[in-house]
Amino acid sequence: MRCGSAAQAIEQLQPVSRYEAAAEFWPQYLRGLAYLNLKRGAEAAAEFQKILDHRGESPLSPLYPLAHLGLARAAALAGDTAKSRKAYEDFFALWKDADTDIPILQQARQEYEKLKQ
Repeated sequence: MRCGSAAQAIEQLQPVSRYEAAAEFWPQYLRGLAYLNLKRGAEAAAEFQKILDHRGESPLSPLYPLAHLGLARAAALAGDTAKSRKAYEDFFALWKDADTDIPILQQARQEYEKLKQ
């Protein structure tokens, strides 16, 4: 996603904010990704945190574990290493039985290792 399209995505997702509860976290997740692309860690973290705070609204959503990863990336971007590590660890705990060759999991492990250095 290019920066121009990320900003446009955030703008286009504004009208759906009042319907977020019915959209199973997709608006929050997409806004979070757009904010990550714009290097706006605090705003991205807030969007991913909304998902984590309301898991009961859609307990089987695939976006729940991905919100942990998004929060980890957002916290790292914002310079909060401790929060980032914790979010990565939560993501890994949820994916503990996943195939190790899944690209997003491999990428998350690489990002996590860089945090430890």
